[in-house]
Amino acid sequence: MAELTTLEGGLRIVSVEMPHMASESLGLWVGVGGRHEPEALGGVSHFIEHMLFKGTRRRSSLQLSQAVEGVGGYLNAFTTEENTCFYSKACHDRVEELWDVLADMLLNSKFEPGELEKERNVIKEEISSYLDQPHQLVQEMLNEAMWPNHPLGRALTGTVKTLDAMKRRDMKGYLRRHYVAPCTVVAAAGPLRHAEIVKLVKKQAGRFPRGKVARFEPIPAASDRPWVYVKRRPTEQTQISLGMRTCSRHDPRRFALRLMNTVLGENMSSRLFQVVREEKGLAYSIYSGVTAFEDTGVLAVSAGVETARGGEALSLILKEMETLRQKGPSQAEVRRARDYLIGQLELSLENTESQMMWAGENMLGYGVNLSAGMIKDALRAVNLAGVRAVADEFLQRSRMSLSVVSPERSAQGWAKLLGPNSLVFSGSADGKGRSRRKGLKV
Repeated sequence: MAELTTLEGGLRIVSVEMPHMASESLGLWVGVGGRHEPEALGGVSHFIEHMLFKGTRRRSSLQLSQAVEGVGGYLNAFTTEENTCFYSKACHDRVEELWDVLADMLLNSKFEPGELEKERNVIKEEISSYLDQPHQLVQEMLNEAMWPNHPLGRALTGTVKTLDAMKRRDMKGYLRRHYVAPCTVVAAAGPLRHAEIVKLVKKQAGRFPRGKVARFEPIPAASDRPWVYVKRRPTEQTQISLGMRTCSRHDPRRFALRLMNTVLGENMSSRLFQVVREEKGLAYSIYSGVTAFEDTGVLAVSAGVETARGGEALSLILKEMETLRQKGPSQAEVRRARDYLIGQLELSLENTESQMMWAGENMLGYGVNLSAGMIKDALRAVNLAGVRAVADEFLQRSRMSLSVVSPERSAQGWAKLLGPNSLVFSGSADGKGRSRRKGLKV
């Protein structure tokens, strides 16, 4: 059971006691991510994430690593569209060292000019590595096609142009304005006492700046026609990603959507895996997944297919989706999907790191720590009619965007497969890359 304390100034502390574990995980979460950034500072959250590892007034970059790894732990971070997290894990008697390092990174980082220039080049190499991976590039393109001219469609790493233009003062100013106590959560899990974590954090809490929670640009009205975005690359496979706008993480339909997605393509028992891979042998990898944001969401189907049969594979995917939309799943499929999701939820929360992640994400996303029991009850409450309703609503062609990386076939050819009303998107996914972690879905 999670416990929560909110300190003066708005800093929140959430902990999950796991008395029989040997490890303790600690995370410093900030409700700031890629979608909060102005276009001119695209990638600043991710750049700041990197720079907080490059040295503080007390420790060099090496000393930060040694302070955690030297006691048998590890230190890491990630940036998403709406959050940034710095976290560490070590034996349970090392929590003071872990907190000291995390707080030092956020509050005392120097942003030394020489280190900043080196890290700017490191991020450019990170971008290049994404561009060399077609399965990454196709996801970039899908985001851009789904959210054109909007922060959700931009790369979390920024572009070479925005990186080159970003100054030290820009980054320090952004950190000072947005990484503030009211949008910060300290999450801990392990054999701990909540009161002890609160006492530890309070020693540094007064140094967290106060300010307003960062705002983001709302999602514009969706197009009523599908978009297609194609890039030709000399690849061995054709990479396809088909996305549909769905609902936000606050929408009660999200539980029915998770069940429908599991029937469609989340696992090896799903319709898409069985038909596209097992029956037709058209893909090595095919899967679907749901991502939910504060005000919208997306269901995406991704596949790597033989180029000569790419059109056949897409047609088959669309056919399966239309069948699910028109006829809905069976009661047995929904039951199996529910059992799968509940089982996966239980397995995902077995260790201290996953419990810490769950607690931190929930506090920033919902303002409370949703228990596993609450999620299981919500999944059990969804009936067959509810799953059929979300399939009918969300699997419509008008909600779709398609991205393709392939050595062959024109954008117009792919657009014809998607439908006569499809529009060809002209984007700019070159020079981009994302730093995304697959999170717990509730």
